[in-house]
Amino acid sequence: MNVPRPAISDVSDAELTAWLAAHGEPAYRRKQIRRHATHTCAAGWSELTDLPNGLRDALASSFRWSSVEPVIEQASADGETRKVLLQLHDGHRIETVLMPHHGARNSVCLSTQAGCPMACAFCATGEMGLIRNLMPGEIVDQVRHWQRELAARGERVSHVVYMGMGEPFNNYDATIASARELVAANGFGISPRRLTISTCGVVPKIDALAGEGLPINLAVSLHAADDRTRGAIMPINRKWGIDEVLAASARYVARTKRRVTFEYVLLAGVNDSADAARELANRIARAGRPGDYHVNLIPVNAGPGGFKRPPIETMERFAEILSERGIAATVRISKGQDIAAGCGQLKVDERAGATLAKV
Repeated sequence: MNVPRPAISDVSDAELTAWLAAHGEPAYRRKQIRRHATHTCAAGWSELTDLPNGLRDALASSFRWSSVEPVIEQASADGETRKVLLQLHDGHRIETVLMPHHGARNSVCLSTQAGCPMACAFCATGEMGLIRNLMPGEIVDQVRHWQRELAARGERVSHVVYMGMGEPFNNYDATIASARELVAANGFGISPRRLTISTCGVVPKIDALAGEGLPINLAVSLHAADDRTRGAIMPINRKWGIDEVLAASARYVARTKRRVTFEYVLLAGVNDSADAARELANRIARAGRPGDYHVNLIPVNAGPGGFKRPPIETMERFAEILSERGIAATVRISKGQDIAAGCGQLKVDERAGATLAKV
């Protein structure tokens, strides 16, 4: 198998500076290249017109402009949410989503793995299994894809959520490397407080993230208030139970002074009862101060398992019970469901010759 040229997003500043020196180019060219990669709508080396032709040709011979290639893009009926299917150098495919918010911000939902090994019962991505981890550049280049489109109309990616395909903490090193690139002043310059990494509850990596010195947001998927229910819908609970996950979350708050968000997908007749809400509130209160946490209640989207959404009255009562106990709770409706871009809906058809994301 031929090893592809490295993508420029996987080349460090030191490596790029050394390459430039070896080609007789001044070090300041590095800043020009990075600026185009992170702030302009340039789609390839030929469009970097402030660089000499010979340098552009040499760069094109040594580095790929991007590690991802768009296959097909879809837009939701309301014109807000957009999803793109991206192909990697080895033919595998991933999805990433752009979620504008009424002109106020542009959030990108990133994938960190092709497929996912976690097998959560309600999540389409888990049906794929794990295909492989993504390289840091393959994560960053999902942002670059949307950034190029937004730059063409004078906008920028403002927020990033690691909530796409895969478990970010099972690809920890690449996830952290990509996050550092996104917040770097000489990179995308996105505020770390506008980055959120989501995990199913990989306890050792929650503790590791707390020690990274990155003031980013942590979202932890709970999806149940008792271990029996959580174990039935999230196999990871057999390794780290709810109390262990909550204790790690409390340590994260104590060390980073950042509030943790708990994601809770509501499944009718499974985890949506008033008793479940009270048990969840009690467990959170035992783990730490209720005000240190926020619970996102997410009605399940169409997907595997045949789960149904609870009635709106049930969801609102669940949120009310949490709020009565001092825990902020919000019912959130996922955008982009009509193009299978909502929570738990990302899935790629990996069959030979397939070209479309599976809806």
